[in-house]
Amino acid sequence: MTHKPPLSLYVHFPWCVAKCPYCDFNSHVHRGQLPESIYIDRLLREFRDDARRFDGREINTIFLGGGTPSLFKPEMIARLLQGVREQWPVCAQAEVTLEANPGALEYGSFEGYRHAGVNRISLGAQSFEPAFLKRLGRIHSPQETHQAIGDLKAAGFGNFNVDLMNQLPDQSVELAISDLQTLIDLEPTHISLYELTIEPNTVFAAFPPPPLNEDVSEQMHGRSLELLAQAGYVQYEVSAFARSGCEGRHNLNYWEFGDYLGIGAGAHSKWTRDDGVIERGENLKLPREYLANQEVRAVQAISAERLPFEYCLNALRLVRGFELGDYESRTGLSRDSLNRPLEVAAQRGWVLREGDRVRASARGYRYLNAVLELFLD
Repeated sequence: MTHKPPLSLYVHFPWCVAKCPYCDFNSHVHRGQLPESIYIDRLLREFRDDARRFDGREINTIFLGGGTPSLFKPEMIARLLQGVREQWPVCAQAEVTLEANPGALEYGSFEGYRHAGVNRISLGAQSFEPAFLKRLGRIHSPQETHQAIGDLKAAGFGNFNVDLMNQLPDQSVELAISDLQTLIDLEPTHISLYELTIEPNTVFAAFPPPPLNEDVSEQMHGRSLELLAQAGYVQYEVSAFARSGCEGRHNLNYWEFGDYLGIGAGAHSKWTRDDGVIERGENLKLPREYLANQEVRAVQAISAERLPFEYCLNALRLVRGFELGDYESRTGLSRDSLNRPLEVAAQRGWVLREGDRVRASARGYRYLNAVLELFLD
C-alpha cells in the first residue's frame, strides 16, 4: 500500500431531547443544562492524543453528528473547530457538516453556525405528515421544518441535506410521494431518502409496527426514484440523491473506504497504519464514562479474511461501484480475493463487471444485503 487514503473527522454529540423509537444510534435523552464546555474540552483532548496516528495528512471533511449537535451553542462549535484547526492541518476547502433537528434549534442560530465554520447543514425532517412524525417519535412539526429550511437559506447555507423516511407503517404510495414532493419544492441540494428498517435494541424492535405490503413497497420505491430523477436529483448511493456537484463528500469517503477519526462518546474510527494494517476503533458509549476516563477507545485490526466484506459493504453502496485497482490500493489485497464471491453474484445477476469496474445491478442494488452476505464466506 503506497498511498494512504484520504482522512475525515467525525465528531459525535450523544445527547437528544427525545429518543426516537426507530433509532439505534448512540443517543441519550438529556434534560437540564448540557456540559457543553466540559465536553468540548474532552473532545479536543482526545483529538490531540490521536494526532500520532495520522502522519500529517490533511483532514478533508468534518462531520458533526449525533445525537443532536445543534443542541450545542454556535460558540461551542466554533471553539471545537478552531481547536481542531490549531492542532491539525485541515483542507482550506473542507466540507464541514452539522446535523440539526428542526425542533432542537433556536431559530436564528444557523448564522452563528455558519460563522463558527460550518458550511453544510443536514436537517432531520423525516416526514411532513403530523401523524407520521408522531408515530416516529419526532418532536417537531412540519411548520418547524419549513421554518428551519427558510432560516438556513437566509443564513447563507447554499448546500444542505434533508433526511426523509418512507416505507412507514400504513403509509400509502400517494402519501409517500406527496411527502417527497413537499421536500423537493423546498429545493435542498441533497436528499437522503431512507426506508424504515427495524434495528435491534430499539422500541420498534420490541414493539414492531406492521410491515408494508410488498407490492406497495415496490411501487413506493419505484415512483420515488422517478420523481427524484425528474426533479434533477441524481442517485449516487443507496439512499443519497444530489444536485450536480453537491454529493456528500464526508459520506463518500466512508463508502470509498477512506480513513476517518471518530471522537466523542460512541464514535467509530477506521485508519490505515504505516504497515498497511487497517484498524477500527470504537469509543465508550455512555457520556459519563467517556468524560471520566483517559482511555476511551477499543481498537481492533480487521483481518485479511474480513477485509473483502468490509470494503464491499461500503463500496457496493455506490451506484458507480468500484474499480478493482481501488480495492487493491485501499485494502492491500489482491483483486483475486474477490473472485469467488463476484463470480457467484454475477451468476445470480446481482453484480455487473465492466472491465475493471464492479457495480451492483438494479436487482442487486435493491437487495444489497443478500449480495454482501456472499463476501462473508
